[in-house]
Amino acid sequence: MTAAIDLFQVLLLIAVAPLIRGVIARIKARIQNRHGASVWRPYADLWKLLHKEDLVPPSASTVFRLAPIVLFAVTAVAAAFVPVLRDSALLGVTGDFILLVYLLALGRFFLMLGAMDGGSAFGGMGASREALVSTLAEAPLLLGLLSVAIAAHTASIAGIVHWTLGQDFSRVSAIHALAFAALALVAIAETGRIPVDNPTTHLELTMIHEAMVLEYSGPSLALIEWASAIKLTVVLALLIALFAPWGMATTFSVLSVSIALFALLAKVAVLAVGIAVIESSVAKLRMYLVPDFLGVATALAILAVVFTAVMR
Repeated sequence: MTAAIDLFQVLLLIAVAPLIRGVIARIKARIQNRHGASVWRPYADLWKLLHKEDLVPPSASTVFRLAPIVLFAVTAVAAAFVPVLRDSALLGVTGDFILLVYLLALGRFFLMLGAMDGGSAFGGMGASREALVSTLAEAPLLLGLLSVAIAAHTASIAGIVHWTLGQDFSRVSAIHALAFAALALVAIAETGRIPVDNPTTHLELTMIHEAMVLEYSGPSLALIEWASAIKLTVVLALLIALFAPWGMATTFSVLSVSIALFALLAKVAVLAVGIAVIESSVAKLRMYLVPDFLGVATALAILAVVFTAVMR
């Protein structure tokens, strides 16, 4: 029964990922006084791409074809480390937050390799920008997770969630506030959202992710876009699990799991509205300002670790 719920958690994250993208796009359209596309539009786009021909540049090697498959696979595996309905995950006992971070990094690494292997100038430009952003985001991501891991005395994400569930919501410490702020800034960079990247732009001066996938088409592009949506969902679910896990099922009844599912959807909806409001309120940063943005995240993460060590 527990294994079935843990497997359902993974399938849920993978299945609803395109819907979350659609919801964010629809909310942004309404904020900007536009009607916007249906929230189901990402599913239609994936279906259309999966039925198109997969075109490969003449100069590309096997790496170009392999990159989308590896990206989708490792992102799906990363989803198996995040508890969403109960305080355990399908692969929660086999790895910790460091493994989760580097699974996501492995997918990004193969996407950059595929972009450069395509042979276009845009692919190389996007890969170099992605490498810069990921390098700057790695330290605050690890330090932010480390601070809550120290507080919970475990590196397991499921263990941290279990520890947090035992705490009083009204006594959330400043450490968690600092760590949440740091990880929220990193999440924006890791998922390629405004103000670090614009997921809908094709302007040469600003695009990062879109520059890397310009040479892809058909099923390969569908895997990349689906993996990108899963990564956004995993990051949102991780923030919820680490900092607001209350509402997760503590028993195996249908009622408790249903309540946990409703609570999860409500929390994701709040975060989706927050993303839409931020992206409708601020402009994309120039590339030379991205290090300053992630520098703030690094400073917040360092403060969280220092305070955690001092208060132990």
